[in-house]
Amino acid sequence: MVRYRHRRAEDADLGLRLKELAAQRRRFGYRRLNQMLKRERTVVNLKKVRRLYSEERLQVRRRGGRKRVMGTRAPMAIPQAPNQRWSLDFVSDVMTNGRKLRILAVVDDFTAECLCLIADTSLSGLRVTRELDSVIAGRRRPLMIVSDNGTEFTSMAILRWSQERAVDWHYIAPGKPQQNAFVENFNGRLRDELLNETLFSSLAEARTMLADWRLDYNTQRTHSRLGWLTPSEFANRNVQDKQRLLGAASQGSAPIAVASTAQTGNHQAEILQKTGS
Repeated sequence: MVRYRHRRAEDADLGLRLKELAAQRRRFGYRRLNQMLKRERTVVNLKKVRRLYSEERLQVRRRGGRKRVMGTRAPMAIPQAPNQRWSLDFVSDVMTNGRKLRILAVVDDFTAECLCLIADTSLSGLRVTRELDSVIAGRRRPLMIVSDNGTEFTSMAILRWSQERAVDWHYIAPGKPQQNAFVENFNGRLRDELLNETLFSSLAEARTMLADWRLDYNTQRTHSRLGWLTPSEFANRNVQDKQRLLGAASQGSAPIAVASTAQTGNHQAEILQKTGS
């Protein structure tokens, strides 16, 4: 019994070239790739191009949204010094005129200091980078920043800023706010002590009251985690301890003699008397 076996020798070369073009132009569909083949003087039926396009699984996937930052997901170590790690988050509220209010909170995870409270009706990723630069101008650059996966923190402005400033940006897992516990605890205190107790009639009033509360939080509010010191007192004590250690190290850096140096003249005289010379 004889059966017909169809051979498509030319399809192998055509499929290979189609894959090469698709690799160069990843967002091109089969129609546009067919036009590129025609420009190379390769006249092929559009149906054949579509068939090979499907067989090679070159279909263009739809984008699932705009490009966002992925960041790091490695386990975080507990900070052991100021500016090793900052935490960022947004807090929302409503003014008496019905306008929404967004507040950017930045906290040092080691000293528990509130580094800034920025209030506005909207805060973009670019605005966040400007506020971070303002904070860094008054203190050292952090080694790491922790935040959630909000659109402001996953924007290209944040990616560019973290690369230019050499700051490691860590994103917590989605739906896991406990991984950013330091700033979440701060947000709870802010809402309980100020936002739930105050009605803001204007943006200017909100900014003034937030600045006063931040000053009181850093200089008057004690924390059990800090040995019942205020964040400012804890930060100052850390600086003093570091200076004390550096001073002790500088004083103890000179080598100490194990034995006193012998007096050469007297020792030689004693030797002469014993030998009788």
